[in-house]
Amino acid sequence: MGYPWHQLPAWRVLDTDFGSGQTFLSTWNAWQQDAGRPRTLHYVALCEQPCGAQDLIAGCATMPALATLARELAAQWFGLLPGFHRFSLARGQVVLTLCVGEPLGMLRAQQFEADAVELCAKQLGTADSSWFLKALARCCRRGTTLYLRGQNDESSADETELRATLTRNGFTFTSNDTRDWQSAPAQPRGHFDPPWVLKHSRQGAALAALPIERCAVIGAGLAGASVAAALARRGWQVHVLDLASEPAAGASGLPVGLVVPHVSSDDCTLSRLSRAGARLMLQQACQLLEINQDWAPSGVLERQVGGTPKLPQVWPPSGEQWCEDFSDSDIAGQLGPGIWHQQGAWIKPAALVNAWLLQPGVTFQPHAEVTDIRHADGIWELLDATGTALCRAERVVFANACGAFHLLHKMKLLKPDLYGLWEHLPATQGMRGLLNWDFHQGPIDASFPPFPVNGSGSVVPRIPVGGELAWFMGSSYQPQSQPERSDMINQANNFKHLEQLLPPLARHLAPAFATNTLKTWKNTRCVTADRLPAVGPLQVAEQPGLWLCAGMGSRGLSFSVLCAELLAARFGAEPLPIEAKLARSLEALRA
Repeated sequence: MGYPWHQLPAWRVLDTDFGSGQTFLSTWNAWQQDAGRPRTLHYVALCEQPCGAQDLIAGCATMPALATLARELAAQWFGLLPGFHRFSLARGQVVLTLCVGEPLGMLRAQQFEADAVELCAKQLGTADSSWFLKALARCCRRGTTLYLRGQNDESSADETELRATLTRNGFTFTSNDTRDWQSAPAQPRGHFDPPWVLKHSRQGAALAALPIERCAVIGAGLAGASVAAALARRGWQVHVLDLASEPAAGASGLPVGLVVPHVSSDDCTLSRLSRAGARLMLQQACQLLEINQDWAPSGVLERQVGGTPKLPQVWPPSGEQWCEDFSDSDIAGQLGPGIWHQQGAWIKPAALVNAWLLQPGVTFQPHAEVTDIRHADGIWELLDATGTALCRAERVVFANACGAFHLLHKMKLLKPDLYGLWEHLPATQGMRGLLNWDFHQGPIDASFPPFPVNGSGSVVPRIPVGGELAWFMGSSYQPQSQPERSDMINQANNFKHLEQLLPPLARHLAPAFATNTLKTWKNTRCVTADRLPAVGPLQVAEQPGLWLCAGMGSRGLSFSVLCAELLAARFGAEPLPIEAKLARSLEALRA
Protein backbone atom coordinates (compact mmCIF):
# COMPACT_ATOMS: atom_id res chain seq x y z
CA MET A 1 0.00 0.00 0.00
CA GLY A 2 1.07 3.61 -0.47
CA TYR A 3 0.31 6.69 1.54
CA PRO A 4 -3.11 6.53 3.28
CA TRP A 5 -4.37 9.55 1.37
CA HIS A 6 -7.52 8.13 -0.22
CA GLN A 7 -10.45 10.55 -0.58
CA LEU A 8 -8.65 13.34 1.28
CA PRO A 9 -8.66 16.88 -0.19
CA ALA A 10 -4.88 17.25 0.26
CA TRP A 11 -1.83 15.31 1.37
CA ARG A 12 1.31 16.91 2.83
CA VAL A 13 4.70 15.17 2.72
CA LEU A 14 7.88 16.42 4.40
CA ASP A 15 11.08 14.88 2.97
CA THR A 16 14.24 15.64 4.94
CA ASP A 17 16.59 14.92 2.01
CA PHE A 18 15.53 15.57 -1.60
CA GLY A 19 18.71 14.05 -3.03
CA SER A 20 18.26 13.42 -6.75
CA GLY A 21 14.48 13.56 -6.40
CA GLN A 22 13.56 9.90 -6.91
CA THR A 23 11.40 9.67 -3.78
CA PHE A 24 9.47 12.78 -4.84
CA LEU A 25 9.09 11.54 -8.42
CA SER A 26 7.92 8.14 -7.16
CA THR A 27 5.37 9.83 -4.91
CA TRP A 28 4.15 12.01 -7.78
CA ASN A 29 3.84 8.93 -10.00
CA ALA A 30 1.93 7.03 -7.30
CA TRP A 31 -0.42 10.00 -6.89
CA GLN A 32 -0.94 10.16 -10.64
CA GLN A 33 -1.81 6.46 -10.89
CA ASP A 34 -4.20 6.40 -7.92
CA ALA A 35 -7.88 6.96 -8.75
CA GLY A 36 -8.54 7.75 -5.07
CA ARG A 37 -5.75 10.33 -4.82
CA PRO A 38 -6.19 13.62 -2.97
CA ARG A 39 -6.99 16.67 -5.06
CA THR A 40 -3.67 18.31 -4.11
CA LEU A 41 -0.32 16.73 -3.27
CA HIS A 42 2.06 18.97 -1.32
CA TYR A 43 5.64 17.78 -1.13
CA VAL A 44 8.13 19.78 0.95
CA ALA A 45 11.76 18.68 0.53
CA LEU A 46 14.90 19.85 2.30
CA CYS A 47 18.09 20.13 0.28
CA GLU A 48 21.50 21.46 1.30
CA GLN A 49 22.78 21.61 -2.28
CA PRO A 50 20.40 21.05 -5.23
CA CYS A 51 21.32 18.52 -7.85
CA GLY A 52 21.48 19.59 -11.48
CA ALA A 53 18.56 19.37 -13.89
CA GLN A 54 20.35 16.63 -15.82
CA ASP A 55 20.82 14.66 -12.59
CA LEU A 56 17.04 14.66 -12.10
CA ILE A 57 16.60 13.05 -15.49
CA ALA A 58 19.62 10.72 -15.32
CA GLY A 59 18.47 9.25 -12.02
CA CYS A 60 15.31 7.94 -13.70
CA ALA A 61 16.84 6.76 -16.97
CA THR A 62 15.66 3.16 -16.42
CA MET A 63 12.17 4.17 -15.25
CA PRO A 64 10.21 5.70 -18.16
CA ALA A 65 7.25 6.84 -16.06
CA LEU A 66 9.49 8.75 -13.66
CA ALA A 67 11.68 10.08 -16.47
CA THR A 68 8.70 11.84 -18.03
CA LEU A 69 7.92 13.55 -14.74
CA ALA A 70 11.59 14.40 -14.20
CA ARG A 71 11.71 16.23 -17.53
CA GLU A 72 8.67 18.30 -16.58
CA LEU A 73 10.33 19.29 -13.30
CA ALA A 74 13.71 19.91 -14.95
CA ALA A 75 12.15 22.58 -17.18
CA GLN A 76 11.63 24.71 -14.04
CA TRP A 77 14.91 23.76 -12.34
CA PHE A 78 16.83 27.06 -12.27
CA GLY A 79 17.88 29.81 -9.87
CA LEU A 80 17.96 27.57 -6.80
CA LEU A 81 19.52 29.99 -4.34
CA PRO A 82 19.20 29.45 -0.56
CA GLY A 83 15.57 29.66 0.54
CA PHE A 84 12.22 28.21 -0.54
CA HIS A 85 11.40 27.46 -4.17
CA ARG A 86 7.91 26.39 -5.20
CA PHE A 87 7.14 24.33 -8.30
CA SER A 88 3.58 24.05 -9.62
CA LEU A 89 3.19 20.75 -11.48
CA ALA A 90 0.32 18.72 -12.93
CA ARG A 91 -1.74 21.89 -13.53
CA GLY A 92 -1.16 23.02 -9.97
CA GLN A 93 -2.32 19.84 -8.27
CA VAL A 94 1.18 18.63 -7.42
CA VAL A 95 3.14 21.28 -5.51
CA LEU A 96 6.82 20.82 -4.70
CA THR A 97 8.44 23.23 -2.23
CA LEU A 98 12.21 22.80 -2.34
CA CYS A 99 13.91 24.28 0.74
CA VAL A 100 17.57 24.95 -0.03
CA GLY A 101 19.87 25.44 2.94
CA GLU A 102 21.06 23.93 6.21
CA PRO A 103 18.42 21.29 7.11
CA LEU A 104 17.78 22.39 10.70
CA GLY A 105 17.27 25.99 9.62
CA MET A 106 14.95 24.91 6.82
CA LEU A 107 12.89 22.80 9.24
CA ARG A 108 12.54 25.74 11.60
CA ALA A 109 11.32 27.90 8.71
CA GLN A 110 8.27 25.65 8.16
CA GLN A 111 4.76 26.37 9.39
CA PHE A 112 2.60 23.36 8.63
CA GLU A 113 1.85 19.86 9.92
CA ALA A 114 2.85 17.00 7.65
CA ASP A 115 0.67 13.97 6.97
CA ALA A 116 3.80 11.92 6.21
CA VAL A 117 7.52 12.33 6.84
CA GLU A 118 10.24 10.83 4.65
CA LEU A 119 13.23 10.75 7.02
CA CYS A 120 16.77 10.04 5.85
CA ALA A 121 18.40 8.01 8.62
CA LYS A 122 21.89 9.38 7.92
CA GLN A 123 20.73 12.80 9.13
CA LEU A 124 20.37 11.43 12.66
CA GLY A 125 24.05 10.70 13.24
CA THR A 126 25.16 14.30 13.68
CA ALA A 127 25.72 16.56 16.68
CA ASP A 128 22.49 18.42 15.88
CA SER A 129 20.34 15.29 15.75
CA SER A 130 18.37 16.08 18.92
CA TRP A 131 17.56 19.60 17.72
CA PHE A 132 16.76 18.28 14.25
CA LEU A 133 14.24 15.78 15.65
CA LYS A 134 12.65 18.42 17.88
CA ALA A 135 12.20 20.66 14.84
CA LEU A 136 10.86 17.71 12.86
CA ALA A 137 8.36 16.90 15.61
CA ARG A 138 7.05 20.48 15.40
CA CYS A 139 6.09 19.73 11.78
CA CYS A 140 4.08 16.62 12.74
CA ARG A 141 0.53 16.15 13.90
CA ARG A 142 -0.58 13.22 16.02
CA GLY A 143 -0.80 10.37 13.52
CA THR A 144 1.77 11.65 11.02
CA THR A 145 3.27 8.61 9.31
CA LEU A 146 7.03 8.12 9.29
CA TYR A 147 9.08 6.43 6.56
CA LEU A 148 12.79 5.76 7.03
CA ARG A 149 15.33 5.70 4.22
CA GLY A 150 19.01 4.80 4.17
CA GLN A 151 19.00 1.87 6.62
CA ASN A 152 20.09 -0.89 4.29
CA ASP A 153 23.72 -0.82 5.50
CA GLU A 154 22.88 -0.40 9.18
CA SER A 155 23.35 -3.17 11.74
CA SER A 156 20.41 -4.34 13.81
CA ALA A 157 22.01 -2.67 16.84
CA ASP A 158 22.17 0.65 15.00
CA GLU A 159 18.56 0.24 13.94
CA THR A 160 17.56 -0.44 17.54
CA GLU A 161 19.33 2.71 18.68
CA LEU A 162 17.74 4.71 15.88
CA ARG A 163 14.27 3.57 16.83
CA ALA A 164 14.96 4.36 20.47
CA THR A 165 16.03 7.90 19.51
CA LEU A 166 12.90 8.43 17.45
CA THR A 167 10.72 6.99 20.21
CA ARG A 168 12.11 9.53 22.67
CA ASN A 169 10.94 12.24 20.27
CA GLY A 170 7.37 10.99 20.03
CA PHE A 171 7.43 8.38 17.25
CA THR A 172 6.03 4.88 17.65
CA PHE A 173 6.73 1.98 15.29
CA THR A 174 4.74 -0.78 13.64
CA SER A 175 6.77 -3.57 12.08
CA ASN A 176 4.78 -4.70 9.04
CA ASP A 177 3.72 -1.51 7.24
CA THR A 178 5.45 -1.05 3.86
CA ARG A 179 5.17 0.83 0.61
CA ASP A 180 5.10 -0.87 -2.73
CA TRP A 181 5.83 1.55 -5.58
CA GLN A 182 8.91 1.21 -7.79
CA SER A 183 12.22 2.81 -6.70
CA ALA A 184 10.93 3.43 -3.17
CA PRO A 185 11.69 0.12 -1.39
CA ALA A 186 9.71 -1.00 1.61
CA GLN A 187 11.05 0.40 4.87
CA PRO A 188 9.98 0.37 8.53
CA ARG A 189 7.22 2.85 9.22
CA GLY A 190 5.98 4.49 12.37
CA HIS A 191 3.68 7.26 13.53
CA PHE A 192 4.05 10.43 15.50
CA ASP A 193 2.09 9.63 18.66
CA PRO A 194 3.88 11.06 21.70
CA PRO A 195 2.72 10.17 25.23
CA TRP A 196 2.58 13.87 26.12
CA VAL A 197 -0.04 16.51 25.34
CA LEU A 198 0.78 18.54 22.23
CA LYS A 199 0.70 22.30 22.63
CA HIS A 200 -1.50 24.14 20.18
CA SER A 201 0.97 27.05 20.11
CA ARG A 202 3.79 24.95 18.62
CA GLN A 203 3.51 26.51 15.18
CA GLY A 204 2.65 30.03 16.32
CA ALA A 205 -0.55 30.16 14.24
CA ALA A 206 -3.89 28.43 13.83
CA LEU A 207 -3.39 25.36 11.64
CA ALA A 208 -6.89 24.01 11.14
CA ALA A 209 -7.85 23.88 7.48
CA LEU A 210 -11.00 25.71 6.49
CA PRO A 211 -13.72 23.49 5.02
CA ILE A 212 -13.75 23.79 1.23
CA GLU A 213 -16.90 25.82 0.54
CA ARG A 214 -17.66 29.14 -1.14
CA CYS A 215 -15.49 32.24 -1.26
CA ALA A 216 -16.36 35.72 -2.51
CA VAL A 217 -13.47 37.78 -3.89
CA ILE A 218 -13.90 41.54 -4.27
CA GLY A 219 -11.78 42.78 -7.15
CA ALA A 220 -11.03 41.29 -10.58
CA GLY A 221 -7.46 42.45 -11.07
CA LEU A 222 -4.24 40.50 -10.68
CA ALA A 223 -4.71 40.11 -6.92
CA GLY A 224 -8.33 38.97 -6.99
CA ALA A 225 -8.11 36.76 -10.08
CA SER A 226 -4.98 35.00 -8.83
CA VAL A 227 -6.67 34.30 -5.47
CA ALA A 228 -9.75 32.98 -7.28
CA ALA A 229 -7.68 30.61 -9.44
CA ALA A 230 -5.58 29.39 -6.50
CA LEU A 231 -8.65 28.55 -4.43
CA ALA A 232 -10.53 27.01 -7.38
CA ARG A 233 -7.60 24.64 -8.01
CA ARG A 234 -8.16 23.42 -4.46
CA GLY A 235 -11.88 22.79 -4.99
CA TRP A 236 -13.44 26.06 -3.80
CA GLN A 237 -16.37 27.68 -5.56
CA VAL A 238 -15.21 31.27 -6.04
CA HIS A 239 -17.40 34.27 -6.92
CA VAL A 240 -15.40 37.30 -8.14
CA LEU A 241 -17.12 40.70 -8.04
CA ASP A 242 -15.95 43.94 -9.62
CA LEU A 243 -17.63 47.30 -10.11
CA ALA A 244 -16.27 47.56 -13.69
CA SER A 245 -17.82 46.00 -16.78
CA GLU A 246 -14.84 43.73 -17.41
CA PRO A 247 -11.86 42.26 -15.55
CA ALA A 248 -8.53 44.08 -15.15
CA ALA A 249 -10.18 47.48 -15.41
CA GLY A 250 -7.81 49.12 -12.91
CA ALA A 251 -4.02 49.06 -12.64
CA SER A 252 -4.03 45.42 -13.79
CA GLY A 253 -5.11 46.68 -17.21
CA LEU A 254 -1.51 47.76 -17.86
CA PRO A 255 -0.87 46.90 -21.56
CA VAL A 256 2.36 45.06 -20.77
CA GLY A 257 4.50 44.58 -17.68
CA LEU A 258 7.73 42.90 -16.68
CA VAL A 259 8.39 39.91 -14.45
CA VAL A 260 11.82 40.53 -13.00
CA PRO A 261 13.02 40.03 -9.41
CA HIS A 262 14.30 42.88 -7.28
CA VAL A 263 18.06 42.66 -6.66
CA SER A 264 19.88 44.02 -3.62
CA SER A 265 23.39 43.62 -2.23
CA ASP A 266 22.02 42.29 1.09
CA ASP A 267 19.28 40.13 -0.49
CA CYS A 268 16.63 42.00 1.48
CA THR A 269 13.04 40.90 2.14
CA LEU A 270 11.77 42.56 -1.04
CA SER A 271 14.41 40.77 -3.13
CA ARG A 272 13.63 37.35 -1.67
CA LEU A 273 9.88 37.82 -1.99
CA SER A 274 10.05 39.09 -5.57
CA ARG A 275 12.33 36.20 -6.56
CA ALA A 276 9.85 33.67 -5.17
CA GLY A 277 6.95 35.50 -6.79
CA ALA A 278 8.61 35.76 -10.20
CA ARG A 279 9.15 32.00 -10.30
CA LEU A 280 5.48 31.32 -9.58
CA MET A 281 4.30 33.91 -12.10
CA LEU A 282 6.41 32.41 -14.89
CA GLN A 283 4.91 29.00 -14.16
CA GLN A 284 1.39 30.41 -14.51
CA ALA A 285 2.22 32.27 -17.72
CA CYS A 286 3.74 29.14 -19.25
CA GLN A 287 0.66 27.07 -18.37
CA LEU A 288 -2.08 29.56 -19.34
CA LEU A 289 -0.88 32.10 -21.92
CA GLU A 290 0.05 32.04 -25.60
CA ILE A 291 3.78 32.56 -25.96
CA ASN A 292 4.92 35.54 -28.07
CA GLN A 293 1.38 36.87 -28.05
CA ASP A 294 0.37 37.24 -24.39
CA TRP A 295 3.83 36.77 -22.91
CA ALA A 296 7.41 35.83 -23.76
CA PRO A 297 10.41 34.61 -21.70
CA SER A 298 12.47 37.35 -23.34
CA GLY A 299 14.97 37.94 -20.57
CA VAL A 300 15.29 41.40 -19.05
CA LEU A 301 18.34 43.64 -18.72
CA GLU A 302 18.40 45.66 -15.49
CA ARG A 303 20.61 48.73 -15.81
CA GLN A 304 22.37 50.85 -13.21
CA VAL A 305 21.01 54.40 -13.52
CA GLY A 306 21.35 57.54 -11.44
CA GLY A 307 19.79 57.31 -8.01
CA THR A 308 19.40 53.52 -7.95
CA PRO A 309 21.41 51.31 -5.56
CA LYS A 310 24.69 50.00 -6.92
CA LEU A 311 24.19 46.68 -8.67
CA PRO A 312 26.70 43.93 -9.43
CA GLN A 313 27.93 44.25 -13.00
CA VAL A 314 27.20 40.89 -14.60
CA TRP A 315 26.32 42.04 -18.10
CA PRO A 316 26.85 40.93 -20.77
CA PRO A 317 26.63 37.27 -19.74
CA SER A 318 29.80 35.32 -20.33
CA GLY A 319 30.06 31.81 -21.70
CA GLU A 320 26.46 31.61 -22.93
CA GLN A 321 24.43 32.64 -25.95
CA TRP A 322 22.38 35.21 -24.09
CA CYS A 323 20.13 36.17 -26.98
CA GLU A 324 19.90 33.83 -29.92
CA ASP A 325 19.03 36.46 -32.53
CA PHE A 326 21.46 39.15 -31.38
CA SER A 327 24.47 37.34 -29.94
CA ASP A 328 26.69 38.46 -32.83
CA SER A 329 25.69 42.14 -32.69
CA ASP A 330 27.31 44.93 -30.71
CA ILE A 331 24.12 45.61 -28.73
CA ALA A 332 25.81 44.57 -25.48
CA GLY A 333 28.39 47.32 -25.86
CA GLN A 334 25.70 49.90 -26.62
CA LEU A 335 23.63 49.04 -23.56
CA GLY A 336 26.44 49.20 -21.03
CA PRO A 337 26.75 47.31 -17.72
CA GLY A 338 23.90 45.84 -15.72
CA ILE A 339 22.29 42.57 -14.61
CA TRP A 340 20.96 40.12 -17.15
CA HIS A 341 17.86 38.32 -15.83
CA GLN A 342 17.80 35.22 -18.01
CA GLN A 343 14.38 34.20 -16.62
CA GLY A 344 12.82 37.66 -16.96
CA ALA A 345 9.73 38.02 -19.11
CA TRP A 346 7.10 40.39 -20.40
CA ILE A 347 3.43 39.64 -19.79
CA LYS A 348 0.11 41.22 -20.71
CA PRO A 349 -1.60 41.27 -17.29
CA ALA A 350 -5.17 41.43 -18.60
CA ALA A 351 -4.66 38.23 -20.60
CA LEU A 352 -3.56 36.43 -17.45
CA VAL A 353 -6.43 37.84 -15.38
CA ASN A 354 -8.94 36.61 -17.94
CA ALA A 355 -7.29 33.18 -18.08
CA TRP A 356 -7.53 32.86 -14.30
CA LEU A 357 -11.19 33.85 -14.27
CA LEU A 358 -11.95 31.16 -16.86
CA GLN A 359 -10.69 28.39 -14.55
CA PRO A 360 -13.32 25.81 -13.47
CA GLY A 361 -14.95 26.85 -10.21
CA VAL A 362 -14.61 30.61 -10.80
CA THR A 363 -17.58 32.89 -11.58
CA PHE A 364 -17.14 36.56 -12.52
CA GLN A 365 -19.83 39.17 -11.79
CA PRO A 366 -19.31 42.64 -13.36
CA HIS A 367 -21.05 45.90 -12.35
CA ALA A 368 -21.03 44.75 -8.74
CA GLU A 369 -20.03 47.51 -6.30
CA VAL A 370 -19.78 46.18 -2.75
CA THR A 371 -20.51 48.92 -0.21
CA ASP A 372 -21.10 46.83 2.93
CA ILE A 373 -21.09 43.28 4.22
CA ARG A 374 -23.35 41.49 6.68
CA HIS A 375 -22.80 38.31 8.69
CA ALA A 376 -25.43 35.84 9.90
CA ASP A 377 -25.39 32.10 10.66
CA GLY A 378 -21.85 31.64 9.35
CA ILE A 379 -22.58 33.27 5.98
CA TRP A 380 -21.31 36.62 4.73
CA GLU A 381 -23.55 38.70 2.48
CA LEU A 382 -21.99 41.30 0.19
CA LEU A 383 -24.34 44.25 -0.26
CA ASP A 384 -24.60 47.04 -2.81
CA ALA A 385 -25.62 50.65 -2.12
CA THR A 386 -29.32 49.71 -2.02
CA GLY A 387 -28.75 46.98 0.55
CA THR A 388 -29.33 44.23 -2.03
CA ALA A 389 -27.26 41.09 -1.54
CA LEU A 390 -24.84 40.62 -4.44
CA CYS A 391 -23.32 37.39 -3.20
CA ARG A 392 -23.29 35.01 -0.23
CA ALA A 393 -20.26 32.98 0.85
CA GLU A 394 -18.56 31.46 3.89
CA ARG A 395 -15.33 33.43 3.22
CA VAL A 396 -14.63 36.85 1.76
CA VAL A 397 -11.34 38.14 0.32
CA PHE A 398 -10.87 41.89 -0.19
CA ALA A 399 -8.62 42.18 -3.25
CA ASN A 400 -9.70 45.50 -4.77
CA ALA A 401 -6.50 47.51 -4.16
CA CYS A 402 -7.07 50.87 -2.47
CA GLY A 403 -10.81 50.23 -2.60
CA ALA A 404 -10.32 47.36 -0.16
CA PHE A 405 -8.76 49.63 2.46
CA HIS A 406 -11.39 52.35 1.93
CA LEU A 407 -14.19 49.83 2.42
CA LEU A 408 -12.54 48.27 5.46
CA HIS A 409 -12.01 51.62 7.17
CA LYS A 410 -15.60 52.61 6.42
CA MET A 411 -16.85 49.39 7.98
CA LYS A 412 -14.57 49.92 10.99
CA LEU A 413 -16.27 53.25 11.69
CA LEU A 414 -19.77 51.85 11.23
CA LYS A 415 -19.25 48.63 13.19
CA PRO A 416 -16.36 49.07 15.63
CA ASP A 417 -17.52 46.15 17.77
CA LEU A 418 -17.05 43.72 14.87
CA TYR A 419 -14.05 45.26 13.18
CA GLY A 420 -11.94 46.50 16.09
CA LEU A 421 -8.72 44.88 14.82
CA TRP A 422 -8.47 46.89 11.65
CA GLU A 423 -6.49 49.73 13.15
CA HIS A 424 -3.59 47.33 12.52
CA LEU A 425 -3.97 47.56 8.74
CA PRO A 426 -0.86 49.00 7.04
CA ALA A 427 -1.05 52.57 5.79
CA THR A 428 -1.65 52.83 2.04
CA GLN A 429 -1.79 55.43 -0.68
CA GLY A 430 -2.66 55.52 -4.35
CA MET A 431 0.25 56.08 -6.73
CA ARG A 432 -0.60 57.43 -10.19
CA GLY A 433 1.33 56.21 -13.19
CA LEU A 434 1.34 57.07 -16.91
CA LEU A 435 2.77 54.88 -19.65
CA ASN A 436 3.73 56.16 -23.11
CA TRP A 437 3.63 53.91 -26.14
CA ASP A 438 3.39 53.78 -29.90
CA PHE A 439 3.67 51.38 -32.80
CA HIS A 440 7.03 50.62 -34.38
CA GLN A 441 7.10 52.36 -37.74
CA GLY A 442 8.42 50.17 -40.55
CA PRO A 443 11.64 48.26 -39.83
CA ILE A 444 12.47 48.48 -36.13
CA ASP A 445 15.23 51.01 -35.54
CA ALA A 446 18.51 49.61 -34.22
CA SER A 447 18.24 51.98 -31.24
CA PHE A 448 15.60 49.71 -29.75
CA PRO A 449 17.06 46.87 -27.66
CA PRO A 450 16.07 43.32 -28.64
CA PHE A 451 14.57 42.70 -25.18
CA PRO A 452 13.05 44.72 -22.31
CA VAL A 453 15.35 47.00 -20.34
CA ASN A 454 14.52 47.93 -16.76
CA GLY A 455 15.96 50.56 -14.44
CA SER A 456 14.54 54.01 -13.88
CA GLY A 457 11.32 53.05 -15.59
CA SER A 458 11.39 50.44 -18.33
CA VAL A 459 11.40 50.05 -22.09
CA VAL A 460 9.51 47.10 -23.55
CA PRO A 461 9.81 46.83 -27.36
CA ARG A 462 8.38 44.49 -30.00
CA ILE A 463 5.05 43.74 -28.28
CA PRO A 464 2.27 42.42 -30.55
CA VAL A 465 -0.78 44.70 -30.44
CA GLY A 466 -3.63 44.30 -32.92
CA GLY A 467 -1.47 42.65 -35.58
CA GLU A 468 1.35 45.21 -35.27
CA LEU A 469 4.36 45.61 -33.01
CA ALA A 470 4.49 48.32 -30.36
CA TRP A 471 6.95 49.75 -27.83
CA PHE A 472 6.14 50.90 -24.29
CA MET A 473 7.96 53.28 -21.98
CA GLY A 474 7.17 54.22 -18.40
CA SER A 475 5.89 54.76 -16.04
CA SER A 476 5.58 57.90 -13.98
CA TYR A 477 5.10 57.70 -10.21
CA GLN A 478 3.08 60.32 -8.32
CA PRO A 479 1.20 60.08 -4.99
CA GLN A 480 -2.54 60.45 -5.41
CA SER A 481 -2.53 62.90 -2.49
CA GLN A 482 -0.74 65.47 -4.68
CA PRO A 483 -2.43 67.56 -7.40
CA GLU A 484 -2.42 65.47 -10.53
CA ARG A 485 0.20 66.38 -13.09
CA SER A 486 -0.79 66.80 -16.72
CA ASP A 487 -0.15 64.01 -19.19
CA MET A 488 2.44 66.14 -20.99
CA ILE A 489 4.40 66.69 -17.76
CA ASN A 490 4.32 62.95 -17.05
CA GLN A 491 5.40 62.29 -20.63
CA ALA A 492 8.31 64.68 -20.20
CA ASN A 493 9.30 62.87 -16.99
CA ASN A 494 9.16 59.53 -18.78
CA PHE A 495 11.51 60.95 -21.41
CA LYS A 496 13.97 62.04 -18.72
CA HIS A 497 14.00 58.48 -17.40
CA LEU A 498 14.54 57.19 -20.94
CA GLU A 499 17.55 59.49 -21.34
CA GLN A 500 19.10 57.87 -18.28
CA LEU A 501 18.13 54.34 -19.20
CA LEU A 502 18.91 54.21 -22.94
CA PRO A 503 20.45 57.44 -24.30
CA PRO A 504 20.62 56.28 -27.97
CA LEU A 505 16.95 55.34 -27.95
CA ALA A 506 16.06 58.64 -26.23
CA ARG A 507 17.73 60.55 -29.08
CA HIS A 508 15.80 58.47 -31.62
CA LEU A 509 12.45 59.05 -29.89
CA ALA A 510 13.02 62.67 -28.88
CA PRO A 511 10.83 64.08 -31.72
CA ALA A 512 7.94 61.78 -30.76
CA PHE A 513 8.16 62.69 -27.07
CA ALA A 514 8.27 66.39 -27.94
CA THR A 515 4.81 66.16 -29.50
CA ASN A 516 1.41 65.19 -28.15
CA THR A 517 1.05 62.27 -30.55
CA LEU A 518 2.24 59.38 -28.34
CA LYS A 519 -0.41 57.06 -26.98
CA THR A 520 -0.84 56.84 -23.21
CA TRP A 521 -2.23 54.54 -20.57
CA LYS A 522 -2.65 55.61 -16.95
CA ASN A 523 -4.06 54.32 -13.72
CA THR A 524 -3.42 54.21 -9.98
CA ARG A 525 -1.56 51.52 -8.03
CA CYS A 526 -2.15 50.75 -4.36
CA VAL A 527 1.07 51.06 -2.35
CA THR A 528 1.60 50.23 1.33
CA ALA A 529 3.97 52.20 3.54
CA ASP A 530 6.61 49.44 3.49
CA ARG A 531 6.04 48.62 -0.22
CA LEU A 532 4.97 45.06 0.59
CA PRO A 533 1.54 43.50 -0.06
CA ALA A 534 -0.91 42.83 2.77
CA VAL A 535 -2.11 39.20 2.81
CA GLY A 536 -3.96 37.24 5.45
CA PRO A 537 -6.95 37.07 7.79
CA LEU A 538 -8.63 40.18 9.16
CA GLN A 539 -9.88 38.38 12.26
CA VAL A 540 -8.11 36.55 15.06
CA ALA A 541 -10.13 33.33 15.00
CA GLU A 542 -9.70 29.63 14.36
CA GLN A 543 -11.65 29.95 11.11
CA PRO A 544 -11.53 33.58 9.93
CA GLY A 545 -14.20 34.66 7.50
CA LEU A 546 -12.67 37.92 6.25
CA TRP A 547 -9.34 38.06 4.43
CA LEU A 548 -7.22 40.63 2.60
CA CYS A 549 -4.94 40.40 -0.46
CA ALA A 550 -3.99 43.87 -1.69
CA GLY A 551 -1.25 46.51 -1.86
CA MET A 552 0.79 45.05 -4.75
CA GLY A 553 2.07 48.48 -5.81
CA SER A 554 4.08 48.34 -9.04
CA ARG A 555 4.92 44.66 -8.59
CA GLY A 556 1.60 42.98 -9.23
CA LEU A 557 3.17 40.59 -11.73
CA SER A 558 5.86 39.61 -9.23
CA PHE A 559 3.64 39.40 -6.15
CA SER A 560 0.12 38.34 -7.15
CA VAL A 561 0.64 34.57 -7.57
CA LEU A 562 2.86 34.38 -4.49
CA CYS A 563 0.25 36.20 -2.39
CA ALA A 564 -2.53 34.00 -3.75
CA GLU A 565 -0.57 30.85 -2.90
CA LEU A 566 0.18 32.21 0.57
CA LEU A 567 -3.49 32.96 1.19
CA ALA A 568 -4.59 29.57 -0.16
CA ALA A 569 -2.00 27.87 2.05
CA ARG A 570 -3.46 29.62 5.09
CA PHE A 571 -6.96 28.55 4.00
CA GLY A 572 -5.95 24.90 3.72
CA ALA A 573 -3.28 24.59 6.46
CA GLU A 574 -0.82 23.81 3.68
CA PRO A 575 2.96 24.29 3.54
CA LEU A 576 3.80 27.94 2.95
CA PRO A 577 5.42 28.92 -0.36
CA ILE A 578 8.03 30.99 1.51
CA GLU A 579 9.81 30.87 4.88
CA ALA A 580 7.56 31.62 7.85
CA LYS A 581 9.54 34.77 8.69
CA LEU A 582 9.02 36.13 5.18
CA ALA A 583 5.33 35.26 5.34
CA ARG A 584 4.97 37.26 8.55
CA SER A 585 6.31 40.36 6.77
CA LEU A 586 3.18 40.24 4.57
CA GLU A 587 0.58 39.83 7.35
CA ALA A 588 -2.54 41.89 6.71
CA LEU A 589 -2.68 43.12 10.31
CA ARG A 590 1.00 43.94 10.71
CA ALA A 591 0.92 47.68 11.43
